[in-house]
This record gives sequence, structure tokens and C-alpha cells, in this order.
Amino acid sequence: MLLEIHRNLAYFVVGSCGSMGLVGVGFGIAKKNPPAWFAIARYVALGSALVQVSLGLIMYGRNNNPGSIHMFYGIVTLFTLAFAYIYRLTLARRPALGWGFLLLFVMGLGIRGWMNFGQSF
Repeated sequence: MLLEIHRNLAYFVVGSCGSMGLVGVGFGIAKKNPPAWFAIARYVALGSALVQVSLGLIMYGRNNNPGSIHMFYGIVTLFTLAFAYIYRLTLARRPALGWGFLLLFVMGLGIRGWMNFGQSF
């Protein structure tokens, strides 16, 4: 059950982070302030990434070993989200560009984790 949710949520995480990242970078390049819906959408995308990592940690606690490289990208995603929270005031200076690049980075981590399922160092 958790494995299926984790697998299916990966599509949403990668898609939502990627699309909102591109939208954010687009607003940043145009030097426009992002609309209110962008803040909601980025929190949904980043929240789904946090849920994805949490499900992975729960499954690992239940002795489901996905491979060390897959877990590495999950842990890096968790640290990225923690640093985004710590530096949220810095990101607020140019919110569209900062959050856009962060979302694209999380999308990349999701894709790399997806590609390395079952592989170990």
C-alpha cells in the first residue's frame, strides 16, 4: 500500500516541482511579482516532496530497502527542504526566481532518485 502511494506520488512530485519551477523562473526572468496562486502551488509541490520523503523513511523503517543511492537522493531532498525553510527570508527577496530554481532542483533530485531505485554504492 505505502509502496504504491510512494511510486504514484513520485509522478506528482516531479511534475508539480518541475512545472512550478519553470513558472517561477519565468516570472523571475520577466521581473514580475508572482501572483498569489504561485505561493500556494509551490507549497503544495514542496509539501508533496516532504510527504514523499516521509513515506520513504516509513517504508525504510519497515525493512523495505530501496538501495543506498535512492535513499541518498531522498535524504538530500529532505536537507534541501530544511535549508529552504531556514533561508525562506532570503528567498523572499526575489521569490519567483529563488523558489523557481529551488523547485527545479527538487525536481532533479526526484528524477535522480527515481532513476537509481534499487542501486547501491
